[in-house]
Amino acid sequence: MKKLTSLALIVVSITTLSGCVTTPIHTGRLLRDMTDMPRLTRDPSPAYKTVQFSSFDRRSSLPGGPQWFANSDGFGGEPIPGFEAVVREPDEDGVGEYLICDVSGPGAIVRTWTAAMGGTIRVWLDGRRTPLYEGPTADFLFSPYHAIAQSAGNADVPEGLFQQHQASYSPIPFARRCRITWTGKLKEVHFYQIQVRTYERGAPVRTFRPDDLKTYAPLLDETRRTLDAPSKAYRYTSPKAPLKIAAAIDPGAAAQVLALDGPRAIERLTLKLDAADPDLALRQTVLHVYFDGAPWAQVEAPVGDFFGAAPGVNPFDALPFTVEPDGTMTCRYVMPFESSARIVLDNRGDQPVRVTGSALPMDYAWNDRSMHFRARWRVDHGVTGSGAAPQDVPFVVAGGTGRYVGTALMLLNPIDVPTPWGGWWGEGDEKIFVDGDRTPSTFGTGSEDYFDYAWSAPDIFSHAYCGQPRNDGPGNRGFVTNHRWHVLDDLPFRSHFAFYLELFPHDRVPGMSYARIGYYYARPGCHDDHVVVTDEDLRPLQLPEWQPRAAFALQGAAIHAAEDLAQPGPRTSLVEGRLWAGGALFAWRPAGEGDALQLRFSVPQAGTYELHLGLALTPEAGRISLHVDRKAAPIPGAGDVLDLYVPHRTMERQFSTEAVTLTAGEHTLTIVFKGASAEVLQPVIGVDYVAVKARE
Repeated sequence: MKKLTSLALIVVSITTLSGCVTTPIHTGRLLRDMTDMPRLTRDPSPAYKTVQFSSFDRRSSLPGGPQWFANSDGFGGEPIPGFEAVVREPDEDGVGEYLICDVSGPGAIVRTWTAAMGGTIRVWLDGRRTPLYEGPTADFLFSPYHAIAQSAGNADVPEGLFQQHQASYSPIPFARRCRITWTGKLKEVHFYQIQVRTYERGAPVRTFRPDDLKTYAPLLDETRRTLDAPSKAYRYTSPKAPLKIAAAIDPGAAAQVLALDGPRAIERLTLKLDAADPDLALRQTVLHVYFDGAPWAQVEAPVGDFFGAAPGVNPFDALPFTVEPDGTMTCRYVMPFESSARIVLDNRGDQPVRVTGSALPMDYAWNDRSMHFRARWRVDHGVTGSGAAPQDVPFVVAGGTGRYVGTALMLLNPIDVPTPWGGWWGEGDEKIFVDGDRTPSTFGTGSEDYFDYAWSAPDIFSHAYCGQPRNDGPGNRGFVTNHRWHVLDDLPFRSHFAFYLELFPHDRVPGMSYARIGYYYARPGCHDDHVVVTDEDLRPLQLPEWQPRAAFALQGAAIHAAEDLAQPGPRTSLVEGRLWAGGALFAWRPAGEGDALQLRFSVPQAGTYELHLGLALTPEAGRISLHVDRKAAPIPGAGDVLDLYVPHRTMERQFSTEAVTLTAGEHTLTIVFKGASAEVLQPVIGVDYVAVKARE
């Protein structure tokens, strides 16, 4: 984020650009913005710029300079405090006061995020003497409406309302000023991000009041229900019948599956691909959507990547996109056009592909504020990522007028470290330049922070605006997909937009594949850095063979393949696959609840040890408990029983036992089957490896 003195320029730069004044902006209108997809198709009025205040490393002040990739951004003890200013120097206890932001003019807080942050935050609106909120920082950043309601004596607002993983989307408008300070210890963890819309001067904004949470209670509940289950609760505006899409496309052929005259819009696009190898078809069938006679499609991406869940079918439910377990994929980004629209599917693979689906047309009045939808895909294969040599990866660089509305990232991360931290690919920050920015007006604190989670977590999750629908594991190894949809926190631009995400792994990782899409709307005449999609871009990808490396949290561990520790029997087998260490998974089919599998291992000397198990999470798995020498060995956070069942996915995760005291010599790790879900008819427990590490 730029220094405080530049905020006046942000407001001035968009003054009078919208050319008209609309109805007042208030909490209710912003709540409607949270689910209003057609809104994104028009240049906003009144105009605004979305900026971000964060704990990014303040040494990163010169693009391309020596400290451009500096990374002290909230861990504590930064060389320069990660704030706009120091309000009060630290006292003898190390407690100081720091300015997060001081925005003059009309605006609205639209997103907050933290990984962890103690201390006290104070939020003042319009220069009032009494803060809107004063209290624990994390409470506000995770759930602003609940925190404000609690401090105002309103018990009707649920905790976590509009929280999506580590972020919250709880709009707070202000008419004249927003000032936020933090009181706490700089030596402690203090990661934060706060996104703010800064409206053009004179924009009619009604300042948020705690009573808004009562006034708009029905709208709060309606919005919550839509965001919680978009595929079921989202309300389309068009009363028209969907138009059928169906085509059989031979290898090397292309088919026009839809042609429409305008002015109209496509409110919903649904596609499903069937092929002998559906995962490969989703990458090698390219979607082209042309609007108003464009010679080069405004939307151009592999079908699976376009829907934000590639590679393969990885179900999730978000506001702009939904992917069903059967491979049916739906897009709710509205696609307007003035005279014509064409959808073409291009089969670049070696197998026939069958396409079915539909498009929902809607009436649309095209005018001088209307914008075309764009989705720009690109990939880099054979990339070497390194924390010693970070690099800025471009997603979209565009010239013209528009607004940025979404990001999807599809990685192949062939790291051989099986822990989340050691195998982490995303220490890098997002850097977003808008219009006249000399430094980014959005400067992040880590890739997972941008995607609304934290701490390099491999968790599969899905929310209305963000998700991680695929992460093979163990750790963050394998195919990884992240996405974020900018609906409330969209980023309008008047003349220029550039989105970069640093590639910054914790270790050196050769052989990465880095595919990504930037989604945005643009007025006719906008130009960008889109590149031709080649057959080489679409080539089949597979995980390399690997063995887990004893590094980072596993430094010094002895790592054993499970099949080397167990006695083979009629209920065990090896399952081949490059997801598993050495290309094979030790699979055990328990006879029934209470059946046990024994793995024998040795330690060279007496001491305290940790056991780390690479276990398969699959639709065929069940529940287990662990015992070391007949004593229970619980998994922290999971307790005595660990459920390995997951629907629709096959993954590997590393689980670690509590510390165990062992004598020198041989010991027995016993895995006891504790049953399975009713839908699992023939349970299979997969054990990949066991790492034994002495606790220091």
